[in-house]
Amino acid sequence: MAIAAAMVILPLGVLFFISGLVVNFIQALCFVVIRPLSKNTYRMINREVAELLWLELVWLVDWWAGVKIELYTDSDTFKLMGKEHALVIANHRSDIDWLVGWVLAQRSGCLGSSLAVMKKSSKFLPVIGWSMWFSEYLFLERNWVKDESTLKSGLQRLRDFPRPLWLALFVEGTRFTRAKLLAAQEYASSTGLPVPRNVLIPRTKGFVTSVSHMRPFVPAIYDMTVAIPKASPSPTMLRLFKGQSSVVHVHIKRHLMKDLPETDDAVAQWCKDAFVAKDKLLDKHIAEDSFGEQLQETGRPVKSLLVVSSWAILLILGVLKVVQWFSLFSSWKGITFSAIALGIVTILMQILIQFSQSERSTPAKVAPSKSSIGS
Repeated sequence: MAIAAAMVILPLGVLFFISGLVVNFIQALCFVVIRPLSKNTYRMINREVAELLWLELVWLVDWWAGVKIELYTDSDTFKLMGKEHALVIANHRSDIDWLVGWVLAQRSGCLGSSLAVMKKSSKFLPVIGWSMWFSEYLFLERNWVKDESTLKSGLQRLRDFPRPLWLALFVEGTRFTRAKLLAAQEYASSTGLPVPRNVLIPRTKGFVTSVSHMRPFVPAIYDMTVAIPKASPSPTMLRLFKGQSSVVHVHIKRHLMKDLPETDDAVAQWCKDAFVAKDKLLDKHIAEDSFGEQLQETGRPVKSLLVVSSWAILLILGVLKVVQWFSLFSSWKGITFSAIALGIVTILMQILIQFSQSERSTPAKVAPSKSSIGS
């Protein structure tokens, strides 16, 4: 079984990492040559280039694994998605919530300008982390003393972003697990907070700072709730690469930024109240296995299929040329080089899969009210 999985995952890994390195090179070249001349021109070009990589992962969800993402929201919100700047807050339910967000962004036409607040270690992840850095993702250390100025300066840079952008913020600060829920429930009981059943307690400092700096140029907050139906296995990166399907339900409620309270304390309480409401919404989902009747048809665009097919053709032609020019398999040296290259790809794939696992995410070591934020 493990050998069969490796035979499937390895070719996908080779495709992803080689094409990703090409994308990284183009992004680096644009960063050095174009960005000093015009930041917004660089952003416009980078948006298109980054999509060439992100669409491979969207293809993995849509066409390889056949994951079905069902979107529940009102028609007015659905029409505005991708046409306005938005701060996206979400519960961190599955290992691939960030990828679910990318799929919805791609459906909305703003995949290349979708950003997120991530933990600092993410930017060192080969290919994908490097591309996030070139795309102006915000990377924090989960230490508010250091992160406050980093977050403020990063948000300030986004004020003149030329296309509609989404900035995703996982205010729970870590990915959901049963052990983390029990710790959150114990903390809530000891401090008189509402005891959560399906979410963790939000850490509000990053949210308050984001609202404070984004009010002038971001009109809306998308309150996203992610749930997995009872009959569906939870999606993971490993399941995606194996081509194993899942179903993900996503509910989005749009809040006008101008309707949020003015003071920092009131904004923090608004965030806490939003997660209490989210907890109740998830109770409803558990009971009904659905978010209700506002199901929107998002389809399955063929763009990602075309991009991956193009990358695959270029890769096959390139590999044939390399084998022909260097006679890789005609000597032990060539065979050894090829084996080492495949070994490196295998290791990088393992890093990517393990990096996405919620069990390996690090919980905060201090009380939620004192913590930083992070993915």
